[in-house]
Order: sequence, then C-alpha cells, then structure tokens
Amino acid sequence: MFYILPTKKGIGVEIWGTRNDLETLYDVFGRFWGEENNHIDKGYESRDRIISGFAYELRKGYEGRRLVSKTNHFLTEDIEYFGTQLSWVHVFFSINALRYNSRFFETTKFEVSIFLQFEYWLEKAMNDYDEIGAKLLLPFISDGIYSGNEHLYLYMRRIDIDYLLMNGGKIAFRQLPKLLNRAVFNTKEYKSYLRQLEKDVAKFGCKISELELNDDAVDYEKQRW
Repeated sequence: MFYILPTKKGIGVEIWGTRNDLETLYDVFGRFWGEENNHIDKGYESRDRIISGFAYELRKGYEGRRLVSKTNHFLTEDIEYFGTQLSWVHVFFSINALRYNSRFFETTKFEVSIFLQFEYWLEKAMNDYDEIGAKLLLPFISDGIYSGNEHLYLYMRRIDIDYLLMNGGKIAFRQLPKLLNRAVFNTKEYKSYLRQLEKDVAKFGCKISELELNDDAVDYEKQRW
C-alpha cells in the first residue's frame, strides 16, 4: 500500500510505496493524460504539462532515483520502499487536473479507489503536518482549483514559486490557501494574475502559453524539504 507523509519543513509531501505500489499509481494516473484523441477542450495542454511532471516524479521514485528506505508504515520485515517528493502546490494542481480529465473517460472501480486512496492520504498528510492549515486547504484537494483554465500550468508555476520562497514551516503552510485562491475561477486573485499575463503578452509580443516565468530566486537543487 502506498502512503503519503508531509515533509519535515512543510514544503510538500513524500509519496511512499513498494516499487509495485508506485508503478500502479503511475499506470492508473497515466490513463488520464497524454491522449490526443481525448483532448476536447482548450485547457488540456496546460493540464498535461502539470500531470507529466507529477508522473515523472512517480517514475523516478519507483526506479529508485529519489528516496529509498528499508522501513515503512505497515511491515516489520525488510522490504525496500521507494519514495519521491513533491510540493503541496504541484500535488494539489496534479490531482485536480487528473480529476478534471477523468470526467472524459470511463473509469473502473479500481481506478476510482486509487483516486480516493490518494486523496485520503493527502488529507492525512495535511492534518499530520498542521490541522489548522489543513482545514483551510481541504477545498483544494479535488475541486477548488479551476482545472478548465487554459493557463493552469502558469498559475501553478507562479503559486509554487511564491510558496517555495516562503521557505516552509507552519506559518507558510497556513498562507498557502491564500496563494491558491489565485487558481479559483473568477476570484479577484485569479483575474488579477490573468491581467498580468495579458500585460506580459503585450510587452513581449507572444502568446500566453509561450511565456516563461523567472524562478532564478528559487534554488531547487538545495531546497530544504
């Protein structure tokens, strides 16, 4: 069984499981992105960019290129467990994007159970880290973020950068819902960021999808999770 833990500094989560557990997550979630025949609205490319990064980390996890441990939550014998780390922001956007895409597919009971298990462990990780912040974040687990947004990837990147620059901890964690409001359809934060993107397009003479965000202030290699 896979499970999810909060990272020590509250930057995000650790997703743990046997190699088979993480491969199963990868395979199930892989059903709901990257299929051109199922792209029926203009936001699919943005959702795919988010989910592909999520899937990449799951794959690196079960390949043993991220976290490896001989101990786990469920078994006493030495069985190698594999894990990977993702920011809260990336996880919230990914599960919302996957849920949004799943409405275009015929899902099995097994696939539905995987979604429910993932959301259960994500909620548990939030509460284990900080119950006060977790209560405010609950709406963002599966439907708070507007995944029909064709610029969803840029919204995720901007919010993720802003959160990482807060350097973790419970104070930052409790501010995360305010940052995520930027991704809730028709809020003042949502509309304000869209106006900023439109100004950048006018300035640089490109499409919104071609914009690149400046994240030089974030040292991803030395990130303290």
